[in-house]
Amino acid sequence: MTTETQTASRRRASFHNLTVSEVRRLTDDAIEVTFAVPVELAGQYDYLPGQYVALRTSLPGADGELHEVRRSYSICAEPRTFGDGSSEIRVAIKKDLGGIFSTWANAELKAGDTLDVMSPQGAFISRHGKDGASVQHNVMNSMNHPEELAGEPGNFVAIAAGSGITPVIAIARTLLAANPETTFDLIYANKAAMDVMFLEELADLKDKYPTRLALHHVLSREQRIAPLMTGRIDSEKLQALLSSAIHAEDVDEWFLCGPFELVQLCRDTLAARGVEPEHVRFELFTTGRPDRPEGNAGRPVVEDESQETYKITFKLDGLTGDVASPTHARESILNAALRVRPDVPFACAGGVCGTCRAKVVTGTVTMDENYALEQDELDKGYVLTCQAHPTSEEVTVDFDV
Repeated sequence: MTTETQTASRRRASFHNLTVSEVRRLTDDAIEVTFAVPVELAGQYDYLPGQYVALRTSLPGADGELHEVRRSYSICAEPRTFGDGSSEIRVAIKKDLGGIFSTWANAELKAGDTLDVMSPQGAFISRHGKDGASVQHNVMNSMNHPEELAGEPGNFVAIAAGSGITPVIAIARTLLAANPETTFDLIYANKAAMDVMFLEELADLKDKYPTRLALHHVLSREQRIAPLMTGRIDSEKLQALLSSAIHAEDVDEWFLCGPFELVQLCRDTLAARGVEPEHVRFELFTTGRPDRPEGNAGRPVVEDESQETYKITFKLDGLTGDVASPTHARESILNAALRVRPDVPFACAGGVCGTCRAKVVTGTVTMDENYALEQDELDKGYVLTCQAHPTSEEVTVDFDV
């Protein structure tokens, strides 16, 4: 991964208030939301296909009081800049059972509303190309016009389920436009045809690249003509799909996006087939462990001078902060930092998105989960502060690195 790509995919997270320019219904329980990005902020919202943004607003809770809510959503369109220098960000929001934000957005969000939108983040991007450089990184250097690219050709496969199509469709559009010899296979799992997000867009993409894009729709609750495309993707079906639907041995890069169980099944299956981990990109929408974000102020922790504490020091935006964390509380570094500085960056607080990433400068920590950082980042001392807990008396982390 080049230094430029790392910078683009791990830029310092910051929120700006953006206006919703359009809300488009995708399915009965999913919408596409377009945010207008003014000229003066266009540089803050350059992105690589596959990245995500966090959205922030305040919604009434069960107590009737307003509470801050943050949710992350992948960007579903390839980058582009308009003639006047402005741009846009498009995300798809699927209503989740019990999801406060997604339910509100599907029912209430409309053009003209404003939300806080974080600058794009994430490492679910292609790295295929000469010397490991990302083909998609060139999008940033061509004024966000992927059709002007002449990237290295490759054979790509994506396996997505439900709203996992959101980043994948942006990646597919960009890679197919980058080189006339590139091929892309997409295995897309849904319950039924009515649940398929971007159905028309995928059909249009197939019409545009009839010989280079292969679509394999798998429906778990709806009968299809081909038995292989009917039913839930389990280990047996996945093996059959890899053996017959695509040429698995010729794949340069794999993209996996969906629920934890499916992504993990695919990773394990590909590993058993001898696919090297560096050729597999994955992103989770949930971990299968429904830990809730601890809120913008951190969960309450009572400090008692008579009890043992960890001293946590953190650097953010050039400023240094300190906070004492009781050892018995087993508090995450993120939670402790939020108690004294509410602008510490985070989005999912579940170890999935990577927004809260920081580098351990001194001391030691342990992480509960990690679904966002890659091995080279771990080797350099980076951690997810939402999952990191001190294991030494003093710990210093740097969010600015």
